[in-house]
Amino acid sequence: MVKTFQQYLPERARTYSCVHCRAHLASHDELISKSFQGSQGRAYLFNSVVNVACGQAEERVLLTGLHAVADIFCECCKTPLGWKYEHAFESSQKYKEGKYIIELAHMIKENKWD
Repeated sequence: MVKTFQQYLPERARTYSCVHCRAHLASHDELISKSFQGSQGRAYLFNSVVNVACGQAEERVLLTGLHAVADIFCECCKTPLGWKYEHAFESSQKYKEGKYIIELAHMIKENKWD
């Protein structure tokens, strides 16, 4: 059985994919920072992602303060991946609004990383 992803990233692009089902998640060009921490270790901040579904936003106190975040899941295999920043309550954190965190434990690098 072949899985059909909702969106494929260009073949020549360096991509991050779901480690569980290999659905494309983000292009390396959308990577903002590698300096984030998730519940399962290191995490990356992305400007945009694909093949991801969002849960309901809720307020959480994270390492950098209070944020409204929504958990994100792989649309293909339903694995929890990280979260989306919906709202930052502190002005120094506003740059995160609308951005996505994906934990390294749930993604793999694919295409042209040599």
